[in-house]
Amino acid sequence: MARAGLGLGVRELAKAAAVSTNTITRLERGESLYPRTVEAIHAALEAAGVEFTREGGPGVRLREKSA
Repeated sequence: MARAGLGLGVRELAKAAAVSTNTITRLERGESLYPRTVEAIHAALEAAGVEFTREGGPGVRLREKSA
C-alpha cells in the first residue's frame, strides 16, 4: 500500500532499499524476510515520504508536503 501510494514501482523501491525486485515481491506476498531487509525497505519508504502509524492498528499514510 505504501509503495502504491507513492507511485513507486517495484524496481524503484528495490533500488532505493538496495534489495532485489524479488525481495519486494516476496514482502508484498507476506513471505518472511530477514529483519535487516525489512528495516532497509522501511527506511527507503520513510525517506520517500511514508509515515508508519499504529493508530487503530498498524497502517501507513503519506507525509504532508511542506508549503
